[in-house]
Amino acid sequence: MDSRFDMSDVRRLERHLARAIPRARRDARMVVRKGAVNIKKDWRANARGSAPKHAPHYPKSISFDVAGYGPDVTFATIGPDKGGPQGALGNLLEYGSVKNPPHRDGGRALDAEEPRFEAQLALIAERGLAWW
Repeated sequence: MDSRFDMSDVRRLERHLARAIPRARRDARMVVRKGAVNIKKDWRANARGSAPKHAPHYPKSISFDVAGYGPDVTFATIGPDKGGPQGALGNLLEYGSVKNPPHRDGGRALDAEEPRFEAQLALIAERGLAWW
């Protein structure tokens, strides 16, 4: 019995992954950024339609930041800037209080983006795994 093993496919997979992983990281960061932009826009639009008359500047306070830890963790922080005009009203408007119902402007924006975000990440994974 011959105990030799052909490593050519393993080496080909190794070369593919060496190219695919950095590309997947870059593309995932772009998907996170695009998702954050979409959520911010939708949140602002939702807030324009539901913000009380005493909070006309609240929608403009909604912004985002994208950050990460190392090459594999990217995240976005999206919401009202508490230092901006009426941004401090964010918790009250989003989650409500004893006297005010929650608006869920951000929650609805997040719900709308989730399937698009997941679909884009699935495409990145499929592209990275397709190697022959």
